[in-house]
Amino acid sequence: MLSVRVLRRGFTLPEVMIIVLVLGILAALVLPSFNTAFTDSKEAALIQHLQTLRAQIQQYQSDHGGLLPGQGSTSTSAFKNALLLSTDAAGTTGAVGTLPFGPYFSGQLPANPFTSGTGVMIVSAIDSATPNEAALDGTLKVGWIYSPSEGRIKGNNQGTALDGSALSSF
Repeated sequence: MLSVRVLRRGFTLPEVMIIVLVLGILAALVLPSFNTAFTDSKEAALIQHLQTLRAQIQQYQSDHGGLLPGQGSTSTSAFKNALLLSTDAAGTTGAVGTLPFGPYFSGQLPANPFTSGTGVMIVSAIDSATPNEAALDGTLKVGWIYSPSEGRIKGNNQGTALDGSALSSF
């Protein structure tokens, strides 16, 4: 009788366990850098959106003889309409294209990259305003905090940036 030897190819259980362990160590080393890069990109986007918002507020102020968007109002719609609709020199809003100035943004304000909020919280003084990431502007999540009397805007962000500064200080 002939004996047939069966040759099996594949990994043994200890070899598979070693491979899984090595992959786990590599993942533990690489994942934190992905998280840091993701947070860094959100910070950069927040700064970019704030620069754009601030530039458009300044442009509005220049176009309207020193009047700030939403100045004299505590209504978020007054601020948003000033930037999203057309306006005349006195700040009266109208449909897009019907008045000489604006719109300064098309459709909606940019979203805060940390909260995805496009809504606005109106405050009297920006420096004393406390971010509240759960706040709503009607049905919209609040992404921005704006002071119409100061013409200043900041993100509605709690927490700290990668450099340790408060996100709300950008």
